[in-house]
Amino acid sequence: MSESTTVVPENSNEDRNIATLVHAGGILFGFLPSLIVYLLKKQEANIWLLGQLKEALNFQITMLIGYVIATILSSLLIGLFIFPLLLIVNLVFCILAAVKTSSGEAYRYPATLRLVS
Repeated sequence: MSESTTVVPENSNEDRNIATLVHAGGILFGFLPSLIVYLLKKQEANIWLLGQLKEALNFQITMLIGYVIATILSSLLIGLFIFPLLLIVNLVFCILAAVKTSSGEAYRYPATLRLVS
């Protein structure tokens, strides 16, 4: 009796490039790259790419919520300290995600609201 093993196909270069660009695009363009690519590819994307698109979109939506809160709190001057913190967090995590996905690994952002599932 032989054991059956499930072989997971390796992610294609195209999938890795798309995921890398979506994660890196969040640095400059926020949620737009992940939203556009998610809407265009959600029917045809493999599970890995779809998961990365959702992950990037969820993180950028979380960042957007943070920016809105910082804007509201700017009237109390607290938000002025939150903006640079959010920019640094966005930059660092987007770079980490882009590096991981360029090598074909899945990346999961910490402390992210999972709104798109």
